[in-house]
Amino acid sequence: MTSDIRKTLNKPPLAREYEDDRHFITAIARGLDVLACFRSGNKVLGNQEIAQRCKLPKSTVSRITYTLTRLGYLTHDEESSKYQLGMATLSLGVGLLAKLDIRQVARPLMQALADETQGMVTLGTRDRLSMLYLENCRSRSALTLSMDVGARIPIVSTAMGRAYLAEIPLQEREEIFGRVRELDELASDALMSGIASSLADYERLGCTCSFGDWQKDVNAIAVGLNLGRQFPIMSISCGGPSFNLSEQYLLEEARPKLLEVVSKLKETVGQPA
Repeated sequence: MTSDIRKTLNKPPLAREYEDDRHFITAIARGLDVLACFRSGNKVLGNQEIAQRCKLPKSTVSRITYTLTRLGYLTHDEESSKYQLGMATLSLGVGLLAKLDIRQVARPLMQALADETQGMVTLGTRDRLSMLYLENCRSRSALTLSMDVGARIPIVSTAMGRAYLAEIPLQEREEIFGRVRELDELASDALMSGIASSLADYERLGCTCSFGDWQKDVNAIAVGLNLGRQFPIMSISCGGPSFNLSEQYLLEEARPKLLEVVSKLKETVGQPA
């Protein structure tokens, strides 16, 4: 998969994708897309940068950022003329974070696995066509990937995303596939082939794999985590640089330990309803 396709699949969908839906309120969608621009690696942005990301006129973005600032969802730095997230955005996530106490339960298990494998162990869930990092544990090795909570990775080419796809209902999976085809019809055949192979791996091995599919020098495996209706469906991945974590090591050594982590979480938090 090319870097351009990968970037496309990792972007939040734009409001114009739903312009034919009469129930869809475009103004709200645009405001939320502006907030979605402020990710862990992009904490301060100007109107021009936001306009480029959202593919909206700068004048439209200026009105949106002004409104969000007045409501407390953004703060404006007069000196740089740029924006960052305001305290009001915390209220949007409080309810969900209260449901995600599993992070506290998962963290010690994930950290132990990260230290043992000298890799990175990550808990994530879906955000549109991306997987959003909810918890991330690195080994103390300097060879792990540098990604933090709040980072997003593609859902279709990563082990974490593929494990999520393996856990969700068929209807939701087909909806995601449809979105992928809309974004890049030419690339969709290769992507669907990779996903089909991963779903077969999930049945056979209990995990999905991505060996150079997302980034050529990154290997990872992942297992879906379905804890019932009170939690979103999630997945846990274990991976890192391919020169440090080989395909053989991940499947033979890390896989049983990752499956054990998921099993312990299900025992502790509860089985799917």
